[in-house]
Amino acid sequence: TMLRPFRRVLLTAIRQHNYRLFSDSHATSITRKGLVLGVYEKQPDNEGMCLTEAAAAFDRSISGKLSEMLTISGPPLKKGKSRIFFGLHQDFPSVVVVGLGKSGTGVCGKENWDNCKESIRAAVSAGCRQLQDLEVAHVEVDPCGDGQSAAEGAVLGLFEYDEFKTKKKVRVTAQPYGSVDSAAWKKGVLYGDGQNLARQLMEAPANHITPTAFANTIEQKLSPFAHNVAVHKRSQSWIESEQMGAFLSVSKGSEEPPVFLELHYKGSLDSAQPPLVLVGKGITFDSGGISLKPSSGMDAMRADMGGAATVCAALVTAAALKLPINIIGLAPLCENMPSGKANKPGDVVRAKNGKTIQVFCTRMYNTDAILFNITNITYIIWYASAVDVALGSAAAGVFTNSDWLWERLQKASIITGDRVWRMPLFQHYTKQITESALADLNNVGKYSRSGGACTAAAFLREFVTADHWAHLDIAGVMTNKDEIPYLRKGMSGRPTRTLVEFAVGLASEP
Repeated sequence: TMLRPFRRVLLTAIRQHNYRLFSDSHATSITRKGLVLGVYEKQPDNEGMCLTEAAAAFDRSISGKLSEMLTISGPPLKKGKSRIFFGLHQDFPSVVVVGLGKSGTGVCGKENWDNCKESIRAAVSAGCRQLQDLEVAHVEVDPCGDGQSAAEGAVLGLFEYDEFKTKKKVRVTAQPYGSVDSAAWKKGVLYGDGQNLARQLMEAPANHITPTAFANTIEQKLSPFAHNVAVHKRSQSWIESEQMGAFLSVSKGSEEPPVFLELHYKGSLDSAQPPLVLVGKGITFDSGGISLKPSSGMDAMRADMGGAATVCAALVTAAALKLPINIIGLAPLCENMPSGKANKPGDVVRAKNGKTIQVFCTRMYNTDAILFNITNITYIIWYASAVDVALGSAAAGVFTNSDWLWERLQKASIITGDRVWRMPLFQHYTKQITESALADLNNVGKYSRSGGACTAAAFLREFVTADHWAHLDIAGVMTNKDEIPYLRKGMSGRPTRTLVEFAVGLASEP
């Protein structure tokens, strides 16, 4: 009863201006093209509608109907909220207006990200998904003053892994609306596609992404760049010849053969330029081996190769961006399974550098890959461990010996919104892994889970000789529930874009 006067006013306005509103079911059946536009929150000193440049141009093209409908359809749109209108324009039967929050916001020192970029990603993602739910197959997107962030929001927001579902969501193509920096939009698409590649690999069932299948997938993704990319899929016999005892000790419990994936991207004209080396943990399924993990949630261990997925996806993206930098990607790929051949607690294995390790878990896994090429200047070591206890899903933990490297990683993460946080590398943790009863090193700290992420980093430090190196612990950011609004629930593919942005920054330096 209370809403009847408002309904009469709204219907009168619709009749006077020949607007057409359809029910959801009707709209679903007839609309195939949509438009996403942005609007800022009103400022105290501005009583007018705070539309973006593209939204204002659209509003003028329909004689102010958009502003009028926004005014009469409810309160001003808040950040992250959206409203859909039908029949405003013959070319766009469906128009979604999304709230961008306050205009003019930038980097927030407290949050360590760019508020404006994050708001655009979230808003564009919400608008695109709303149109996807209406089965709109083609969407044009307001760049909202930042074409790259808008493109990232669209590409990341529309991704859903439904490879094995009979009923799939409508595949939506998104393109910019109005005047836009096309290079920025294309860059955002490549960033989004890179993270989605990591998400696709991490989501796939372990029986479909085996070590061999993973390597083949990356080789196929890199095939368009064969002129400056070399792919080497090293077999078990090669791994044995390289005396990678730590790697082999993890893989030997599985029937699936291990693969050492080695990628070389040569983007620099200077062949002597020292490369950026990326190492990613690649356990395509981690059951825990003899020390079997609890069955509840074990299915998520198909993504224990998230380090390898993000490293390889970042290298694919760097190649697509044609970055003038040399990059080496290393991904030791295997399964960790229980069997009569599997590691037993207390076993001692020998790593590639000759150091012996007393085994309490599979943490020594990445050591042989770290040792594979020790003459290069920079290592970024991806390794999922225990930092989720400390940081949750807010940021990846960074352990590094280099302020130079940390500053550039943090700068990259502020731009992408995929944050990192520096963690300690105290000798306090090193002592816990160097005091071993049977070997040179333990691969866990003497105090069990206490400081687990820190002792993991301390363990890996024993195998690194590069001048600048960093170990990123991505355990807490592996999945997304609802923390990142422009990512659907599932494997996140984080922090692929931060690694790409770091490489972009590195390539731009002398």
